Amino acid sequence: MREAAVIVVETLDALEQAVAPGLKTKELDRIARERLAQRGAQPAFLGYRGFPASVCVSVNDEVIHGIPGERRLRDGDMVSLDLGAIVDGYFGDSARTVAVGEVSDKARRLMRATEEALWRGISMCHPGKRVGDIGHAVEQHAQGAGFSVVREYVGHGIGTSLHEEPQIPNYGPPGRRERLAPGMCLAIEPMVNAGGADVRVLDDGWTAVTADGSLSAHFELTVAVTEQGPWVLSQPYPYGEQREAHA
Repeated sequence: MREAAVIVVETLDALEQAVAPGLKTKELDRIARERLAQRGAQPAFLGYRGFPASVCVSVNDEVIHGIPGERRLRDGDMVSLDLGAIVDGYFGDSARTVAVGEVSDKARRLMRATEEALWRGISMCHPGKRVGDIGHAVEQHAQGAGFSVVREYVGHGIGTSLHEEPQIPNYGPPGRRERLAPGMCLAIEPMVNAGGADVRVLDDGWTAVTADGSLSAHFELTVAVTEQGPWVLSQPYPYGEQREAHA
């Protein structure tokens, strides 16, 4: 799983470097497929429940599951990149939202708050904590920054399948739901809107957008619960060093 998680994050690094005004979103899918193939990994999303691409590319008010195509990115856009990979039957899953050129202050604050909310959720991944503690930490930080958390889509367990139990909501009271134990692997993924929390799905059957047209950001990492605390599987070191590096 760690190998899959590393490949996903390295591929997202390449996609982020490629993001630029004028780029067609289908080019990001091409890059993702080529990078995964070079590393001997399979795309986890391609064909999953009929999804037609290897990477989800969601722009501005698109929350999740955007289908790459002929759309060209523009200066000032926000683009969320969500990618999964399979290595020897094990899955990794990660996402990030990046700026296209110069974005608004609100967009930057939204991206920053969403990424910070992800790390607040990760910080709860200790044995004995509960799934509700993760969601509560995410929600409190996002709402404290003046934003709202999407409720229709949640994080999930991950391992030999892309989506496993338990579901990991980005909201909820602490001290509730499943108890965390060493060996559990979770895909924690806050989706945070600049406006209201409601979303709707477009006619393509996949792309979820904010109901009020506001911007949305999405960050995700694959995390293992260990006796020593959370281990982000794309990183070689324990959580305390990760947080120091992230800061």
